[in-house]
Amino acid sequence: MSAKEIPPAEMAAFIDHTLLKPEATAADIAVLCEQAMAHNFKSVCVNSGFTGLAKRELNGSEVLVCTVVGFPLGAMSAGAKAAEARLAIVDGAQEIDMVVAVGAVKAGDWPAVSADIEAVLQACGEVPLKVIFETSLLTDEEIIRLCHICSDLGTAFVKTSTGFSTGGATLETVALMATEVGANVGVKASGGIRDYAAALAMVEAGATRLGTSAGVVIVSGEAGADSGY
Repeated sequence: MSAKEIPPAEMAAFIDHTLLKPEATAADIAVLCEQAMAHNFKSVCVNSGFTGLAKRELNGSEVLVCTVVGFPLGAMSAGAKAAEARLAIVDGAQEIDMVVAVGAVKAGDWPAVSADIEAVLQACGEVPLKVIFETSLLTDEEIIRLCHICSDLGTAFVKTSTGFSTGGATLETVALMATEVGANVGVKASGGIRDYAAALAMVEAGATRLGTSAGVVIVSGEAGADSGY
């Protein structure tokens, strides 16, 4: 089936149903999990403090718990990110989305960038790691270099954005990342994916996972407005 033939309801398999706002409450996370189970989303994506709650809410379902670490700035030490990943996994995280050390990327300190990713990758063990680039802050050359580092290290995914910076996913960037990482690394598009048409376009561009808070709107096939992620 080509991307153009994916009906709205089947887009659920691509979606990490996301709530990362700082004002999110436990009740909000419970609703997120209910929606994810009702629509068979791939995962819920939450801040690490809600990992245990999400795991309990999703008990008995096939929906995964995805936890962000080093979020949203990526400016923490590699050790702090690794520790957060380990604790999240103990609490039930089945996927980890880490934010890259953006400042090190901009400085061209590639050994530090690689060491940062590798520290979290080792902490994850068998748990898949997605690496968030924050592509709106990067040049194409920096994105390409990061793709090659992630591919060489063997991360599960590269990911465009946190949704908290100056921009989200673009079709051009998703296509570039998909080309550069090759077939063995997934591409997660996130930030600004607000409806089915946008989600479909991202998949057509090469995304294999979608991070969005508009999952319910997307699988309905309707046009809609996201709340920001």
